[in-house]
Amino acid sequence: MPQTHIRFDWAIKKLLRNKANYVVLAGFLSELLGKPIKIQSILESESNQQAEDDKLNRVDILAENDQGELILIEVQNNTEQDYFHRMLYGTAKLITEFLEKGEPYGKVKKVYSVNIVYFSLGQGDDYIYQGKLDFHGLHLKDSLKPSINQKKLFNIKKVSEIFPEYYVIKVNNFNDVAKNTLDEWIYFLKKSQIKEEFTAQGLAEAKENLLVDSLSEEERANYLRYMENRRYEISIIEGSRSEGRLEGREEGIKEGREEGIKEGREEGIKEGMEKGIEQGKQQEKVNIARTFKLKGIDIETIAQATGLAREQIEKL
Repeated sequence: MPQTHIRFDWAIKKLLRNKANYVVLAGFLSELLGKPIKIQSILESESNQQAEDDKLNRVDILAENDQGELILIEVQNNTEQDYFHRMLYGTAKLITEFLEKGEPYGKVKKVYSVNIVYFSLGQGDDYIYQGKLDFHGLHLKDSLKPSINQKKLFNIKKVSEIFPEYYVIKVNNFNDVAKNTLDEWIYFLKKSQIKEEFTAQGLAEAKENLLVDSLSEEERANYLRYMENRRYEISIIEGSRSEGRLEGREEGIKEGREEGIKEGREEGIKEGMEKGIEQGKQQEKVNIARTFKLKGIDIETIAQATGLAREQIEKL
């Protein structure tokens, strides 16, 4: 059985910032972006300056490749309703931060936003999504392309090469069957395991450098505490969800039957169940918020995780 390696989010926090491990990160990005990536430098980001035992944390790492392009990798463990908005904000912030005052717009850096999520983001059954911007004619259905001069001046073939490019990896949607080298990386992101037959770029180095047993005693203790907190957090969320769903279904069935009998319509049961399920979802959020509040998690983080209003959380 394959050895268990360090989770990718914790590796981002601690190990992949080491220049000796750039090859691991470069291998993952090369497989995902479909082109050779060489990491020039790792730039610091605020969200990584947290303790290993923080709850509800996200981690990110900002890399610059040898072409001067910026690659932001974020790992999000918990549900966040406005995550799409934050993806947009993250790229917009990078564009403005890395354009020096007085520089022409032609100096705007290309930004890649790579998002590894362990929750159900949006609606979609695939496990890898790519988002690129192109302009299409409403009448002639043609594509707006750069001029010959623009192609030479900015070294581009398509307009989309200028704009941010987004990738969303919904890890939990992966079916654990690696059909290609990129899938091998997704398998590692989900299982923290690397099979002997895997040949994806960067995985050989990850297999050697990201073993739990290779950590120092202190690092290993921190990592195990981090993983225990993750398991505990998942247990709390799943327990609250189950409780909320059960309460909602029971109430929905009861109301549906009463309404159906009263009106003599089958629609009553259906409407009641739908209403109950919706109430159950809301109760689920309340249960999660109440639990996290008791654990001392700040209101803003709870609001982001559950989608509840600050005022509602403060009253719990």
